[in-house]
Amino acid sequence: MSPPIPPTSRVAVIGGGPAGLMAAEVISERGVQVDVYDAMPSVGRKFLLAGKGGMNITHSEPRVDFGQRYAGRAAQVAPWLDGFDADAVRAWIHGLGVDTFIGSSGRVFPTDMKAAPLLRAWLHRLRERGVRFHMRHRWLGWKDGALVLATPDGELAVSADATVLALGGGSWARLGSDGAWVALLRDRGVDIAPLQPSNCGFDVDWSAHFSSRHAGEPLTTVAITSTSADGMQVRRKGQFVVTATGVEGSLIYALSAALRDQITVNGSATIHLDLVPDFSEQRVWDEVTRPRGSRSMSSHLQSRLGIKGVKSGLLRECLSAGQFADPATLARSLKLLPVVLKRARPIDEAISSAGGVRFDALDDAGMLRALPGVFVAGEMIDWEAPTGGYLLTACFASGRAAGQGALRWLAR
Repeated sequence: MSPPIPPTSRVAVIGGGPAGLMAAEVISERGVQVDVYDAMPSVGRKFLLAGKGGMNITHSEPRVDFGQRYAGRAAQVAPWLDGFDADAVRAWIHGLGVDTFIGSSGRVFPTDMKAAPLLRAWLHRLRERGVRFHMRHRWLGWKDGALVLATPDGELAVSADATVLALGGGSWARLGSDGAWVALLRDRGVDIAPLQPSNCGFDVDWSAHFSSRHAGEPLTTVAITSTSADGMQVRRKGQFVVTATGVEGSLIYALSAALRDQITVNGSATIHLDLVPDFSEQRVWDEVTRPRGSRSMSSHLQSRLGIKGVKSGLLRECLSAGQFADPATLARSLKLLPVVLKRARPIDEAISSAGGVRFDALDDAGMLRALPGVFVAGEMIDWEAPTGGYLLTACFASGRAAGQGALRWLAR
């Protein structure tokens, strides 16, 4: 039996994203008054944007593999997932009246692929439980023990018996995740790792000729070989997009954490592209050296290996005229074309961010050691994960853990 909680208890949740809303749900289930404050005109704005191309809620892969997606923070994230894993996420969504399905990649989606119906059902349930929402309320910190919020009607002081901070990381500031909370917590002695872009694109500094001809074009059916965070060679097959300045897209995002860290240490990172991953090295060599008569090498590559458009442009961009004319170099480059990444794109363009409140600054309940009664959830904490449902699942799970921690605090 859960210990009793004083009936007058009140909890403030700062941030109306998935982590904050999940904390509000857990706390309100116990009959505690919850007030959610958010700087935006409505809650869940980044959640809705993430669902624009298809709401990827979680992933169906086995739990062991799922947990490894959090890399260096797998051990810290594991307790969250123990309390609310991918199966629990699906069951929770079904409880809101939204059906799900597993896609061919193992990703889990609502049947209608949309985020808005799910969010509407969720907010309806929260309101039925008495959760109150306060929009255009920007958190400014504390004064005399009270939370201070900037509102359309001026500053507001709010007293709460417990507080859950779920303000997001530092990406997509226009949707509310601007990282302004970093200075507020540092001033209170909270140890915070610098915020960095995660699931981000990179600059390559293409030539003006290549950029003008190929920016925006997708590279489908390619593979990338790169170096992982532990120094191992990693090869992934997929697709990405050439941008005006560099590269972005799902295949790049999957490798972005290690690439970003390599750039930080070395000043650049090199990836190697396999432009024909379905052909063996021997097949590529045979086709490159096959007699081509009067045809140009570009026409020959298009005819024999399907190399055209942006793939052909990449070869010209990354190889000198002499290298392109040398069969051995050309054949090798088709399977292992080096592309040097110069810098990560700005954090505000990233899908998510790394860094944040260090786990050592939190106790086992998710409470800040420096600020008793204040709990933290979601991307504010120093973890990261690739896209594919892993980000959202951990946000849900950490919000749930923070809500449970707040309840234990109230019943202490």
